[in-house]
Amino acid sequence: MQENLNPDVRGGPRLTLAQRSNSGEITARGYALWRARSLSLLSGVPFGLDREARLFRALCRPQPGEQWLDAGTSAGFYAGVLARAGCRVLAADLSAPMLREAARRETSPQIDWALMNLEASELPGASFDGITVGATLNETHDPARFLAELARLLRPGGQLWLMYVPRTGGPLQALLSRPALGGLNFPDPAWVARQLPGCSLVDGLGMGAVRFGRYLKT
Repeated sequence: MQENLNPDVRGGPRLTLAQRSNSGEITARGYALWRARSLSLLSGVPFGLDREARLFRALCRPQPGEQWLDAGTSAGFYAGVLARAGCRVLAADLSAPMLREAARRETSPQIDWALMNLEASELPGASFDGITVGATLNETHDPARFLAELARLLRPGGQLWLMYVPRTGGPLQALLSRPALGGLNFPDPAWVARQLPGCSLVDGLGMGAVRFGRYLKT
């Protein structure tokens, strides 16, 4: 496991409350159970991991030998889907317990696990054929910086797959956006597109409270 947390001048990466909550062993053990049910709850229709994987494969069509980054891998869902498609995957997360749990669940030698702050990864630019983001956009400290970094890491012709909960303006989102109650982000899809220089939205799909987007770097 490689490590690059890019500490700020005060001695550590700034994290939201939601990000810090992921550093617990209990959260890591239980996250996979939540992840398997979360899209059904958020979309209001049956939407398990198999359906999500089929949607991703149908639109992104990952190919054997491609290099992918799973940004905020958590329990390793997208990393596993990509590895089974024959891709080489760098699965990165801020939480060491999450990475340990993901590595326990997904044992493919095609996956490298990295403890990393992807708002400033220090990875070489244009390193990946594709990048997956499963809800990490909602939890990152600085979503604009996070998206700009992902765009930098994509090769020309590469694709970025985002799954996130967009802004609705509702009172629950307003509460969860407060630092003391999670510090979550609920970005507007148009705002997301503006933060991805050189990338174009080629597929977009809304399912209840969930948004999927596939961007292509031109």
